[in-house]
Amino acid sequence: MSLTEELKQKIYTGADITKDEALALVNEPLDELTAAANEIREKMCGNRFDMCTIINGKCGRCSEDCKYCAQSAHYHTDCHDTYPLLSTEELVKGAKYNKEQGVLRYSIVTSGRCLSDAEIDQVCGSISEICRQVEIEVCVSFGLLGEEQFQKIQEAGASRVHCNLESSRNYFPKICTTHTYDEKIETLKAAKRAGLSICSGGIMGLGETMEDRIDMALTIRELGVKSIPVNLLNPIKGTPYENNRLLTNDELCRIVAIFRFIIPDGDIRLAGGRGLVGDKGERCFRGGANAAISGDMLTTAGITVATDMALIKELGYKVELLTN
Repeated sequence: MSLTEELKQKIYTGADITKDEALALVNEPLDELTAAANEIREKMCGNRFDMCTIINGKCGRCSEDCKYCAQSAHYHTDCHDTYPLLSTEELVKGAKYNKEQGVLRYSIVTSGRCLSDAEIDQVCGSISEICRQVEIEVCVSFGLLGEEQFQKIQEAGASRVHCNLESSRNYFPKICTTHTYDEKIETLKAAKRAGLSICSGGIMGLGETMEDRIDMALTIRELGVKSIPVNLLNPIKGTPYENNRLLTNDELCRIVAIFRFIIPDGDIRLAGGRGLVGDKGERCFRGGANAAISGDMLTTAGITVATDMALIKELGYKVELLTN
């Protein structure tokens, strides 16, 4: 019995694989690994596919120095748009547009370290109006907030909070120096305490190792996260990572498959950058991934919802929400 098959059977008993076992999968034949990951996905998640879209609810010169980000005020990029929080009317319009296309979760993402209390009050009014007018789940990504702020957001009607860890604890200081890994983890814990589900993943291709990726996934598992975005770095001119090598489709497929082994019942969500691989993520959707962020990303073009819906149907998936 191959190691891949052995670990698949271990997962079927309800046991978690260890870090050493996850690292060993790095050297397993890719076709066998992705096939096994897809079998795990089918057994643990069925044909459910969780699709969400995002809207850039506040754009502009962010105080944080994340080396991948076009919106950071520390770098000179082509991202010149700067605007405050979108109005309730604009956010509701976006929610209605996405609902009409069959999207079930709509995420409001804002730039900056965190929203102020005044901004929280404003956007909570918008969330309440979205929930009143549109039958759609609302997710938010508002930065490093505390439990009291998340409680307001939960009471307004949002159901999920997104905050990416980006990479491993070991590698994170090379990505960002203006906030810490522990602050991100506390943000996720605070959201959970407030009764919100949590979404957290990272960006592949920042210069991290496979061990860093696995360490991140293990931390995510420890936090009880079930929605795991896998972003592929889109090197932005003017950022410190503008000359980073693009990962190949094979590399992305292996990452997704290993993440499926680590979090077998989660939604492994292809996110930013999947348009950089020629098949728009199809191989990953056949190899363990079962979720996606569709439509345009924050500062780069994405893949249309209609295109994704057609692909999902072709692959035999059904768009359904993961609610935990």
